[in-house]
Amino acid sequence: MKATKIVEPDESPRSKRRAILAAAVKNFGKTGYEATKWSVVADQVGIGQTALYHYFESKAHCLLTIMRLELQRSLEMFTKATADQPDSMEALRAAVRSAYAVSEQNVLQMRILQNNLAILAVPRNSKKEEAERLAARELVHGIEAAWTELLERGMAEGVFARRDAHTLALNMLGMIVSVWRWYRPKGLVTLSSVSELTEDCCVRMVAP
Repeated sequence: MKATKIVEPDESPRSKRRAILAAAVKNFGKTGYEATKWSVVADQVGIGQTALYHYFESKAHCLLTIMRLELQRSLEMFTKATADQPDSMEALRAAVRSAYAVSEQNVLQMRILQNNLAILAVPRNSKKEEAERLAARELVHGIEAAWTELLERGMAEGVFARRDAHTLALNMLGMIVSVWRWYRPKGLVTLSSVSELTEDCCVRMVAP
């Protein structure tokens, strides 16, 4: 299957695309996608609602773009964290830590992603929405494959216990990303403590 390629638009100094995405992330992440009015995003950016359609043809198109960009960032962070790591266990630890080395905006983006995953399951009528949906789905599969390959490597080296690597990868990812549904930057639980606990759990999951 041919990979879906999204070409990011060239942004002139006057482009409002980044501002629209930032406002959408803030509102979708804090208020919720369904509860956010598209006109509110326009007001916060300082443009008319009609002008939004120059950048995104719908609120759903904007949502899918945010989700695709977040998945892209997550895969890039995993790749960077595990590159040139000769030790499988250290690569696993680094991968978990990289998942929590995030900004407050990243937290909102991941919350949006986790709360709206269902939209990726149903084809869209709009070509632009469908292109973003397909690209996001491919990134999901790419992330799953990357984690699976890391676990298979550790098993082949005898560092990790031999199990179904793909199922184990899905379990680890499920534990890692579930945090974004409840974590709040100003809450009682710190992200560093979440990272340490999750890293320890993942290490225990692969222990021989």
